Amino acid sequence: MFLIAIIILILLSILFFMFFFFLFGWRWLMKRMVKHMGKIIFTDSYQENLMEMIPGFKHMGIQNSLENNLRAETGDVLHRPLGSSKKWPHFDNMTFIPAQVSSFPIDGEEEVDVKVTIGPKAKKPLQIDIPLIISGMAYGIALSEEVRLALVGAANQAGTAINSGEGGVMSEEIEAAEKYILQFSKTDWSKDEKLIKQADMIEIKFGQGALAGMGGKISPKNLTGRAREVMGLKEDEDAVIYEHFFENQTINDLRELVKELRQLTGGVPIGAKIAAGGKLEEDIDQLIDMGVDFISIDGGQAATHGAPPILADDFGIPTLHAVVRAVNHLEKRKMKGKISLIVSGGLFTPGEFLKILALGADAVYLGTVMLFSVAHSQTFKALPFEPPTQVVWNEGKFKNQFKKEEGVKSAGKFLTACIEEIRMGLRAMGKKSLKELTKKDLVSYDQLTAKMADIPFTFEPWQSKKKEDQEETQKDKGKA
Repeated sequence: MFLIAIIILILLSILFFMFFFFLFGWRWLMKRMVKHMGKIIFTDSYQENLMEMIPGFKHMGIQNSLENNLRAETGDVLHRPLGSSKKWPHFDNMTFIPAQVSSFPIDGEEEVDVKVTIGPKAKKPLQIDIPLIISGMAYGIALSEEVRLALVGAANQAGTAINSGEGGVMSEEIEAAEKYILQFSKTDWSKDEKLIKQADMIEIKFGQGALAGMGGKISPKNLTGRAREVMGLKEDEDAVIYEHFFENQTINDLRELVKELRQLTGGVPIGAKIAAGGKLEEDIDQLIDMGVDFISIDGGQAATHGAPPILADDFGIPTLHAVVRAVNHLEKRKMKGKISLIVSGGLFTPGEFLKILALGADAVYLGTVMLFSVAHSQTFKALPFEPPTQVVWNEGKFKNQFKKEEGVKSAGKFLTACIEEIRMGLRAMGKKSLKELTKKDLVSYDQLTAKMADIPFTFEPWQSKKKEDQEETQKDKGKA
């Protein structure tokens, strides 16, 4: 008993000391530390002063400094996920015109139609309930099995389609998906005739925003598990994504590929995905010549699992510029409404999705934003010591802790919330259907953006723009 009393007394003394120090001692300790550090910072020469880091980071940038250190460590090409950090021209300075008195908003209880048809001229067009599609995020190369299946479940709930990406395709995934887009990539896998015939749409992948038209090589240590079996890879075989579909590739080869895929599938939409580049119109012309039913354009802000920074940052054009140019060129070629346009790249909010649709896109691909919505609160399994994507990647440290049912719910709710906001936006403009939406419902408070997109500048009366359009129409009639 005496020993126990001594131990209790010692513990109480320690607790009393800690309490006393917490109340009074911390001020003394902090004062000493600040005084010591302040003396070093205020007296050391710049060459040996930590202050050097402030102008250094400001000059070179924290991200550039850290990425250059990774280059110095590995001597290899960096593979950065989640896209470019550059500030690209975007949709922030565009706003919609509300219906109030000159026209009236739609009652909040009234249904608004947001259904979309992709490939209207195809024998079997793709009909989806919403204008949002889950983009191609590859199984194995990027996402884990459970995450892919969760995204399929969310797509089904929302009445939309999901793209396979350029990874392997699990049999249970394509069987579970109500609307499935098979990405026909520059790979040796996912080319089986049976698989192609199961698809509701085929997307030939020529390029993507974060990688341009380049391929890649994934080593066995970076691609493990069941995905290797699904992709038909041997134990020590690299997964290779090529730069071309054919040896000594020609446009005629690609034209024949489109025909062959259309015959194999019995007439589902056959389209192509490209990165938006400086020669966008030339690329579109070639795709029109191939006879595609839809074109997917990925802007420069797009992301992927691991793109070299030079391709993500220094190639491509902004998504905003891409959609305006693509729509203008399809109209010029009299293909608007015949060839569908799907746009992606740095799009994260319902407002941005609706602006893309107003500018003339038929649908929007969602990528990165779906990763964070499917992971949602499950990201806390990785945080704060690992990035949240470690929950969703196939090689992620916490992929086995991902719960598919939770992912289906959170991703499905995200899509539902986005569509409800889009419907609200349409009602606020006095629209009962997405088909009524055009770029005439937009204005911009940036003169350059207004001129580029051919929409009114907010400082000028809207009627003046309307008058200009009417005068332009009269001129066109006169020329005819």
